[in-house]
Amino acid sequence: MWPHPTPSPDRKRILIVEDHQILIYAIRNLLLSVGTYEVVGDISDGLKVYGACLTLSPDLVLIDLGLPGMDGVDIIRQLKRRLPQLTIVVITADASEHRAHSALAAGALGYILKKSSQQVLLAGVQTALAGKVYLDPELNLAQVTCGPTLDGPSKLTLRENQVLKLIAEGARNRDIAEQLKISIKTVETHRLNLMRKLDAHNVAELVNWAWRLGLR
Repeated sequence: MWPHPTPSPDRKRILIVEDHQILIYAIRNLLLSVGTYEVVGDISDGLKVYGACLTLSPDLVLIDLGLPGMDGVDIIRQLKRRLPQLTIVVITADASEHRAHSALAAGALGYILKKSSQQVLLAGVQTALAGKVYLDPELNLAQVTCGPTLDGPSKLTLRENQVLKLIAEGARNRDIAEQLKISIKTVETHRLNLMRKLDAHNVAELVNWAWRLGLR
C-alpha cells in the first residue's frame, strides 16, 4: 500500500482494492490523470479493507469481487453497514447478471467490467460519486432487477428502474441517454417496455408508477 498522501480538500479520495499489480498501476495512473481524484492507497487482502478505510478515509472504494480472504460482495455489505456514507464501485471480469445484482443489492453504486474502456471506468466513478447508479454498457441487464418489484411475472430490470426514475425527474430521452451512456434508441426501447410492463399510456402514468415504486 502506498503511503498516505497529503490530503487535498478539492479531490475525491479513492482506495483501490485489487490483487493484480499491473491493473492497479493502470487504474491509478488513469485516475490521477483526471486531476480531481487522488489514490490514497491500494490493498489486495479482503480481510484488511475495512481497516484500510478507517486509516485512509476514502470517498470511494474501487473493488474487485474476487479477492483473497473474503468474497467481494460480503466486503461491500460489511462496508456499507459500518460506513454507510462510503461510495463503492465494482470493477470485475464477472459479467454475470447474478453477481451484478448481488453487488448492487449489497450497496455498490457502480458495476464495471475490466474489459471495458477507460472512459467507462471514469464515467462509472464520476456517476457513483454523484450518488447515482452506473452499470457497464456491456453488461447484460436482461435479468438484473433492483429495488421494489412489481407483483406478478413482469419485473423491471435495473436499467428500466433507472430510466423510469429519470423520466419521473423530468429528463428527456436525450438527457437520459447522455446520463446512462446509452443510445437514444435504447432509451426509447426502455420507455416502450416500461409502458408495456406497467400498462402506462403516458408520462403522467409513468411518473405515478415511479412514486408507487419508491423511485422518487
